Amino acid sequence: MSAMFDLNELERAYAIVRQAVPATPAHAWPLLAERLGTQVLVKHENHTPIGAFKVRGGLVYLDRLRRERPNTPGIISATRGNHGQSLAFAAARHGIPAVIYVPRGNSVEKNRAMKAFGAELVEHGEDFQAAAEEAQRRAQFTGLHMVPSFHPDLVLGVATYALELFRSAPDLDILYVPIGQGSGISGCIMARDLLGLKTEIVGVQSTEAPSYALSFAAGKIVTTETSNTLADGMATRIPDPDALALIRKGASRIVQVTDDEVAAAIRAYWTDTHNLAEGAGAAALAAALQEKTRLSGKRVGLVLSGGNIDFDLFRRWVGTGAPAMA
Repeated sequence: MSAMFDLNELERAYAIVRQAVPATPAHAWPLLAERLGTQVLVKHENHTPIGAFKVRGGLVYLDRLRRERPNTPGIISATRGNHGQSLAFAAARHGIPAVIYVPRGNSVEKNRAMKAFGAELVEHGEDFQAAAEEAQRRAQFTGLHMVPSFHPDLVLGVATYALELFRSAPDLDILYVPIGQGSGISGCIMARDLLGLKTEIVGVQSTEAPSYALSFAAGKIVTTETSNTLADGMATRIPDPDALALIRKGASRIVQVTDDEVAAAIRAYWTDTHNLAEGAGAAALAAALQEKTRLSGKRVGLVLSGGNIDFDLFRRWVGTGAPAMA
C-alpha cells in the first residue's frame, strides 16, 4: 500500500494539476490563532476552480484514462457533490461526456454546479451508497467508464495540495484533515511520508457518520446504517479498505465532531477569515477547537477542503438562528 506512488509520480501529477489549478494559498490568520491559542495555517482548497480539493483527483484520473484508453466513450460516477464536480470539470477539459449519479435530496447548488460544468445529472436512491450502486449497474449496460470514489490516481491528484502545503510549511507539528471517502487524508499521509516529514496527521469525521473512526479503532472495516450529518462531504457509511489501511498506518487518530461543532467552525471561519467553508471544509477547525488544550505551542495546519455549502443550509445551520460568536 505504501508503494501507491513515488515522489516522481507526485511531481508529474502536480504538473498536470497546475495546468488547470493554480497553487492554492496557505494563510496564517491572526484571529484564528487567537481562537486556537497557537500558530495555525489554513490550506485554502476552497479556492480551486470548483471550490474544493477534489478537482485535483479528477484531473489526474482523466489524464491517465485518456492516455491509456483513448476510445473511452465517457465516464460515470456517483457523488454527494465535489467528486462529481471534479469529474465534470476534468471531463469537459478532455471533451468527453460525464454522467453523475446523486442521491435524492442532494445539495441543490452542487447539482447546479455539476450541470454547469457539463455533466448529465441523475438522481437516484436515498443516500450515496444507493446512487453508487445504480451508477455501477448503468456502467455495465452503457460501456461508460465507472470512476470510483477512491482510487490511487484520485489520491495521487489530491496529494498535490499536500505537496504544496508541506513544501511551503515543512515545520507543521500537526495537520487536521477531514475524511469522507478517504482520498484527502491518504494524499496527505503519502505526501508527508514521501517528503520525509514528521507532521502528525489527524483525521476528522462526523459523529453522525463515524465509519472510518469506528474502523480505525476496531482495526477492521466497520460500516454504519446511516450517515445523517449535514456535513455532506463526510457522509460515508462504508469505508474503503485501501484507504483504511493507509490511514491506520499513517494517521495518529481520528477525531469525531458534532454538527453543532462544525457549524461553530463555519461561523469562526467566516468571522475570522471571511472564507466560506462547507461542513467537511470546517471539520478540521472543529476538531482543532475540540483539542485546543493539547495544541499549545504547536504549529497547526488545517485543511479547508471546500466551500460549497448551499445558501439555505448556511442560513439554517449557521445563520440567523445561530448564537453570537464569543
